[in-house]
Amino acid sequence: MTMIAVLDKIPGTSGQHTAFLDALRGAGFSGEIETDHDTRLVHATDNSIYQRYPQAVVFPKDQADLVCLARLAGLAEWRDVVVAPRGGGTGTNGQSLTDGIVVDLSRHMNRILEINVEEKWVRVEPGVVKDQLNAAIALHGLFFAPELSTSNRATIGGMISTDASGQGSCTYGKTRDHVLALSTVLVGGEILCSEKLDAAGLSAQRQGTSHVARIFDCVAGIYEQEKETIERVFPKLNRCLTGYDLRHLRDDEGRFDLTSLICGSEGTLGLLAEAKLNLLAIPRHSILVNIRYDSFMEALRDARALIGLKPLSIETIDSKVLGLAMQDFVWNSVESYFPEDETGPAKGLNLVEFAGHDEGVLRENVSAFLDHLRQDRTVPRRGYTLAEGRKAVSQVYAMRKRAVGLLGNVQGEARPQPFVEDTAVPPEKLADFIAEFRALLDGHGLDYGMFGHVDAGVLHVRPLLNMRDPKDAARIRPLSDAVFALTRRYGGLLWGEHGKGVRSEYVPEIFGPLYSSLQQIKAVFDPHNQLNPGKIAAPDSSARPLLRVDNVPLRGTLDSQIPDPVWKEFGTAMHCNGNGACFNYDQDDPMCPSWKATRDRRFSPKGRASLLREWLRLQAGSGTDVVALEAARPSLKQRLGALLRRRAAAPLDFSHQLYDSLATCLACKSCTSQCPVKVDVPDFRARFLNLYHQRYARPLRDYLVGMIEYALPLMARFAPLYNAGTKLSVVQALGRRLFGLVDMPAMQGAELTETCRVWGVQPARPELLAALSAEAKSRSVILMPDLFTRHFETPLVCALIELASRSGYDVYLAESLACGKPLHVHGFLGLFVSQARRNASWLRALGASGVAIVGLDPAMTLVYRQEYRKIPGIETLPSVLLPQEFLLKALPDRGTTGMGNGIQHVFLGHCTEKTALAGSGSDWQALFARVGLELHLEKTGCCGMSGTFGHEARNVDTSRTIFEQSWGAHLDRQTEKRFLASGYSCRSQVKRFRGQALDHPLVVLLERLRGAPAKP
Repeated sequence: MTMIAVLDKIPGTSGQHTAFLDALRGAGFSGEIETDHDTRLVHATDNSIYQRYPQAVVFPKDQADLVCLARLAGLAEWRDVVVAPRGGGTGTNGQSLTDGIVVDLSRHMNRILEINVEEKWVRVEPGVVKDQLNAAIALHGLFFAPELSTSNRATIGGMISTDASGQGSCTYGKTRDHVLALSTVLVGGEILCSEKLDAAGLSAQRQGTSHVARIFDCVAGIYEQEKETIERVFPKLNRCLTGYDLRHLRDDEGRFDLTSLICGSEGTLGLLAEAKLNLLAIPRHSILVNIRYDSFMEALRDARALIGLKPLSIETIDSKVLGLAMQDFVWNSVESYFPEDETGPAKGLNLVEFAGHDEGVLRENVSAFLDHLRQDRTVPRRGYTLAEGRKAVSQVYAMRKRAVGLLGNVQGEARPQPFVEDTAVPPEKLADFIAEFRALLDGHGLDYGMFGHVDAGVLHVRPLLNMRDPKDAARIRPLSDAVFALTRRYGGLLWGEHGKGVRSEYVPEIFGPLYSSLQQIKAVFDPHNQLNPGKIAAPDSSARPLLRVDNVPLRGTLDSQIPDPVWKEFGTAMHCNGNGACFNYDQDDPMCPSWKATRDRRFSPKGRASLLREWLRLQAGSGTDVVALEAARPSLKQRLGALLRRRAAAPLDFSHQLYDSLATCLACKSCTSQCPVKVDVPDFRARFLNLYHQRYARPLRDYLVGMIEYALPLMARFAPLYNAGTKLSVVQALGRRLFGLVDMPAMQGAELTETCRVWGVQPARPELLAALSAEAKSRSVILMPDLFTRHFETPLVCALIELASRSGYDVYLAESLACGKPLHVHGFLGLFVSQARRNASWLRALGASGVAIVGLDPAMTLVYRQEYRKIPGIETLPSVLLPQEFLLKALPDRGTTGMGNGIQHVFLGHCTEKTALAGSGSDWQALFARVGLELHLEKTGCCGMSGTFGHEARNVDTSRTIFEQSWGAHLDRQTEKRFLASGYSCRSQVKRFRGQALDHPLVVLLERLRGAPAKP
């Protein structure tokens, strides 16, 4: 059997770029400069079909770093060096991809610099995320209007660079309509400050020989000479022809403003350093009318008339996107708005929003709109519902926002591909245009999904292609050409929202006689075509022409080097489409805590999936069959060799870079549900570690943590000695040095025997359970607490026993199983599978009685539903319930009318539980209501402990950072509340970093029941 290959033949940075980067360090650049393969690789893709491998990635810390970089690039000896700015990396057309140097503005330059509430403006750095900004200014009743489906990870710099817009653009306009001023660093190091100028101000700017003066003079001259051509060429669309937007160089008052030129320029003119943005007052009231149709075309045709009723926006969704949403966790919060009838779910939706500050006027407008729906019969409608209030409207839009990612989760190798996805035509022509568009795709035998902004005439259409198949990849050119021609025929554009990027080859035909003016503008800003070349315009003299849609490296071409069996075995990781949902800025969202703590894209689901694909590709290139390697058992010689071989023996092996990325994963499993494509990092992490440690030695820590479940019963016999030892500084130091572990918890357990005696608990034996009558079985429960809770938090096991008993159930205590989660997390897959098979037999024996089986800790209990069911032969198992699932059936409603005892209870959910079971928090609320208590659900991210992750010395700093970003902030703000947590890890983390003991919700429920008649 072949071991995993040593992969050290990784392309290095060119000599010229290495010299430039050395000069950059010497010039005082203070940010990071990274040339490692893994960092370059995760910046080689965005949300497009392309993959361009950069020479390096630099992370400026401030404007001074940008000036340093631009000044150096402007020197004659570095004219062959090209750079491209990058924000959130969510572009769908390769806008920020380059084979030069990526300038990542998102890691450090993400500060909100100034908020002026009175004048309603804000100053920000380009790396600020759109939702981050709106969360900060919402406190003042303000918002930044341009809306995007990627608003929780798209940066302001990226929005400006693509002149982004989305839902609501007919009312609020595009990004450029809200940019008051920009600071842009030019090649050579000068700073261009653009804002509205009167005639005198413009005249002053045009004077002199500076780079800035030459730019103002050139652009103003072009505008004066070409005004009539500009008016003729630029289409009269809501989504105007952005990218060197000459038409809006002057506003309605005649003032000159270069800002509109830079908005939409995709980093080809300069490096954005700062933006001053206009803010609007948040509408106090909003209502969303959700209209259902029998077909998508009916929804489109109806929208034509609905536009005339002047809503704020109209969004449309087709049946494919709707069907995918129904399989996603997001559906739980919106299902009631889209009821099915006897023919099944709707086949098309229009989401029509009305908003305003005057509730009376708003309701009058909605009432008139509903009257139209009732009276108009030109288009058949199934019905409608109303979502009233900002919270309800936001829930529905959250489903719409996930549409892009959800499309990526269709089954099969053909997946929706973005390359003709944001066409724009006059809204009144949209239905006819889409009918032809669909006929075009049908003629190619392609499936597709559609959604978009019908009020603006923009629809997102993504044909399903298998980009690993050369035949499908070859369709990019004919389909792009055909859709481009179709949009031209309907008076529209190929790009109405997501920018040009690689599609810039069509720019000369669109701009026609104005293209030479665009070339002049590019040349005066960037004389040697060093800024993101190949996009929008290329000077005649440049050796770097515009990119073409079929001559840029395709991600699928590289993916095709991975053998089909390997590709299919690694499933969702292979289908990560770069949507970037894992880059969610929100600290109170559980999605990928390691990304939030580090701001390093290698340590995100997308980054890890990219690195895994590359590792598999390189393994295939070396002749290693990874699937066969997984199925085989290593020989004794190979095992002994791995015990002795340290990674230092092959320091350049790319396997180490993948290992380091996966080592930061908390295995919290948020990605398995929150990612639209359901990329399961913990699964492929375990599989990789299993293979990696067939070549390289494991640290002692892995053995101790992986086997800890087996050791706990033995340790419990010596609990006093163990507890005393953990308090000694010498033992703590030894534990850190030898095993890399810190802050180990104390063991408990003395009271369990007495609790079982008091409540008549019997051991769970299959033969005993089988002998029970049907009536007895219905009033019995098998409790199977995990080993961690049983030995480290025994009082909670006792509380669950008493709570079940007080609810009228006979309790049978099962042997606590070593569920194997620590083995899985650390890649001991052979041992994990063996343990899972033994446990499966035991669970089936218990479950044969029909008596409910209940676990305790969410992370440990859910292993039986998730990891176990992926193992061949044990896909079907009796369901092991979480406590709240059992108690929803068992706990009687006390009929208490008062809601509370003077204490506000706040629930902080375990990240694995609340992402895997979207309704878990609501279940706890329902249980509290039964005993007359109100439970508030606090939105939090990850606590940072996640099993033993926080106990590993290498992770302590990251663990603390994650905790402070969300949990710590909530606990510090709200000291008057009683916080409750369902996760043992979470409670341990709070005790460690705040010295505060949180209770489990079970404890509060038991406190309330203790006043009721009991059954000792």
